[in-house]
Amino acid sequence: MSNMTIYLIGIVIMIGGLAWGASVAGLSLTWTAVGALVLLGLGIAASVTRTRKPEQSPTDD
Repeated sequence: MSNMTIYLIGIVIMIGGLAWGASVAGLSLTWTAVGALVLLGLGIAASVTRTRKPEQSPTDD
């Protein structure tokens, strides 16, 4: 598995735990879904920036 896949699995598990906690706390399903989507977007953006390989310039050997 790639590092990005492992990172995204961790993000999804974290979002699931937070969504479960929000539902137990009595938050509405709408706000729980909004929070989950925001966290998923942030997780995808973070995983891309953390696992991207640096570009090599043509002069590097």
